[in-house]
Amino acid sequence: MTHIPLLRPHAWLPPQAALRAYAAAPWMAFLDSGGAPDAPRARWSFLCPRPRETLVWRGKQLWRNDMPVGGSVWEHLRDMRLALPLPPKGPPPFRGGLIGLASYGAGLALENVVSRHHSTTPDLIAFSCTDLLAFDRQEQRCFAIGDLPAATSLPSPATFSPLTFTPDMDRADWLVRVQKVIDLIGAGDIFQANLTMRWHAHAPSSFDEHAAYEALRAASPAPFGAWFRTPEVSLLSASVERFLSLSTDGIVETRPIKGTAPFGADDTETRHLAAALTADTKENAENLMITDLMRNDIGRVCEIGSISVPQLCKVERFAHLHHLVSCVQGRLRPGLTAEDLLRATLPPGSVTGAPKHRAMEIIDAVETSARGAYCGTLFRIGREGEMDSSVVIRSMERTGDRLAIGAGGGITWPSDPAREYDEMLLKAAPLLKVFAQ
Repeated sequence: MTHIPLLRPHAWLPPQAALRAYAAAPWMAFLDSGGAPDAPRARWSFLCPRPRETLVWRGKQLWRNDMPVGGSVWEHLRDMRLALPLPPKGPPPFRGGLIGLASYGAGLALENVVSRHHSTTPDLIAFSCTDLLAFDRQEQRCFAIGDLPAATSLPSPATFSPLTFTPDMDRADWLVRVQKVIDLIGAGDIFQANLTMRWHAHAPSSFDEHAAYEALRAASPAPFGAWFRTPEVSLLSASVERFLSLSTDGIVETRPIKGTAPFGADDTETRHLAAALTADTKENAENLMITDLMRNDIGRVCEIGSISVPQLCKVERFAHLHHLVSCVQGRLRPGLTAEDLLRATLPPGSVTGAPKHRAMEIIDAVETSARGAYCGTLFRIGREGEMDSSVVIRSMERTGDRLAIGAGGGITWPSDPAREYDEMLLKAAPLLKVFAQ
């Protein structure tokens, strides 16, 4: 009989302090809820430094525990999860399961869109774990699950040294490509497309991922902050957007973000800008279209009649920007799992467009490089099938000695290319301020 992992109290350490004890692990996930501990989706953080099994999907090839295997990646994910012992009872909402990254390439494959760009990022990479630390930031409690030795606080890593990032489009090129999308919308091809670009840099041998992530989390605390590291790819993320969650009783939730406004020079101007975002017809139209797309996506696997929209186009404040956020909920059909939910909905609707398939074809034709991890999802699935996941935005990806940062925005018929360029830079600015010279 497989023993249930032990859950025991651990002396309180701030999550970033415990991270230092495991920062050199080759496979590691730090799911790092940032912001005020009492903010929504900011209470719990998790540190998982030891894989039990691993899974890598790249094109037509699939490896489980470094051995080539056949079959479906989604079936292997489910099998890895169900092979784990049942989790211990306790307060943490994640007590062991799967942690993984499904890149934008996974969505291309699922939507049968053949890309003209070469990506060095796996379509999906994941590991199962039973050994982890769970941090209750609100109550300042820590729990050790499984066989991890006690973590002790170590000195902070060296200060991160910014690098030279080069954009893959200049302003003039971006404006032309935005106009191309607007023209296709005017011709009736699509209603909306999310156009993005990337900044690239070389990672020298002295590049310190840990120092880079500490700099990011200090500058941009986010509800879905994360450092996900594997031998194939690393992701340093300050995502603010939930892709999908699934509760143990089958409730699916997605919280698409569309619509952006900066902060002002003072509180009065900030309130004015937030109110203007609420009233902006173009930004609201963007959000409505993507909310409808996500209703359709989760409707593929939810019970008929269970879909609701409890929140529509509400302004929410994050570390650097205001966004319009909607919420769509449904009940997963009996017999289906978190893996089925991911398979039915990737890539996230908020970073593609409507209709999704045609928008993805246009995106691939208009953008100049592969998205990689950007616009995919970072997910955790508990042993009993509960899930939470983020949209990979506000993030830096590392593959080998290559670093990439992405940013973009939704293009609709009323879009002004110059305004879209400015909004895209607003989203990229916090990361470039941390990482770029």
